[in-house]
Amino acid sequence: MIGRLKGLLVYKAPPALMVDVGGVGYELSAPMSTFYDLPDVGREVTLFTHYAVKEDGVALYGFLTEAERRLFREVQKVTGVGAKIALAVLSGASVDDFARLVQSGDVTALCRIPGIGKKTAERMVVELRDRAADFAGGAVAVLAGKGGAVPADPAAEASVALQQLGYKPAEIQKMLKQAEPGDSAEDIIRKALRSVLRG
Repeated sequence: MIGRLKGLLVYKAPPALMVDVGGVGYELSAPMSTFYDLPDVGREVTLFTHYAVKEDGVALYGFLTEAERRLFREVQKVTGVGAKIALAVLSGASVDDFARLVQSGDVTALCRIPGIGKKTAERMVVELRDRAADFAGGAVAVLAGKGGAVPADPAAEASVALQQLGYKPAEIQKMLKQAEPGDSAEDIIRKALRSVLRG
């Protein structure tokens, strides 16, 4: 079981990243909540990890905080929810925001997260409401620092990341209207996802 990695950030392109630990490159998938605060490529990073064995292979997921990893694991206990939707949850809402949505039973807002339909949102509320207050506990980041070199085309990078999260091209075009000159890809994605949650 791999529970934590500490090494050099070699590559990052949402939702994928690679961390070099002693000459071994670990490929991970991570939610946008983690990407927002990753350091520049070439800098050291420490990530909490979740190792998953699936029928078609293995996967490694990375998170800056224990709270993100805990929520990722808890969400997958809901019937019909897998890793892809769990990543979308953390990409569409912070741990605290998700806990509030579940506690308040806000099915409409939950349905704005890609991959979550009304029935899944209702199951999340029913199955997670009692544990939602615990999600934010232990939200201690293992790294501080803002992230990333500005890519040549932040809007294009943001568009690719949003497609990976399950949004359709027409939705992405609307979401990208939130962008302002000088925004990094992470800034654009954060504004886009916030606009979706607000409806």
